[in-house]
Amino acid sequence: MWRSFLRLRHAGRRFLNPPRGALTASVGPGPNPLTPARAYAPPTERKRFYQNVSITQGEGGFEINLDHRKLKTPQAKLFTVPSEALAIAVATEWDSQQDTIKFYTMHLTTLCNTSLDNPTQRNKDQLIRAAVKFLDTDTICYRVEEPATLVELQKNEWDPIIEWAEKRYDVEIGSSTSIMGPSIPARTREVLVSHLASYNMWALQGIEFVVTQLKSLVLTLGLMDLRLTVEQAVLLSRLEEEYQVRSRLCP
Repeated sequence: MWRSFLRLRHAGRRFLNPPRGALTASVGPGPNPLTPARAYAPPTERKRFYQNVSITQGEGGFEINLDHRKLKTPQAKLFTVPSEALAIAVATEWDSQQDTIKFYTMHLTTLCNTSLDNPTQRNKDQLIRAAVKFLDTDTICYRVEEPATLVELQKNEWDPIIEWAEKRYDVEIGSSTSIMGPSIPARTREVLVSHLASYNMWALQGIEFVVTQLKSLVLTLGLMDLRLTVEQAVLLSRLEEEYQVRSRLCP
């Protein structure tokens, strides 16, 4: 089976100096040409400074405790999440760290920090527009004209997902071998903008992150609707790259 992994890149121009007494944590993907860069980035590693991790429910949601101190965001806000399930997942990230805290492995902590601090100060409409803009360069909408084996592979693996999305949302997406990509109808954009508007800011931060990593809104919609598993979505997003690797290894 082809290797499947999601390349989560982490980069930053400077370290954040946390205020005294605050436990801050931030980790995020590196800048993407189609999305604004994160406003802060953490050190990649740090010696573990706590023994126990727990969660408590407060007025604003569920909080993460490192020993007896409450976790805070890089902007010194109390780290609170809206659901217990998410709090448990974040707490698990912190609890699973060994002697060294490897911030680049803590992707949920990253997204929560971004949602809470909103460092780029984007509103809901801007997040939605950024996600829908990926239709213009959606990975599975760009097709090659040769070699024939890759043409067939793209057709067999990508066409069913596009057809599913078109039927599911009653829109037209299509595909193209042109470097300009397919011509996406205005109605398609309007329908998908309306659909994404039904999600809150927390969900939209996660959606945009996945779209950016997969470089595909269509695959992300498949994930959201449980049409695809995470592994399937990653493999489909890397279809051409994996084909090239396999071709070099097995000429």
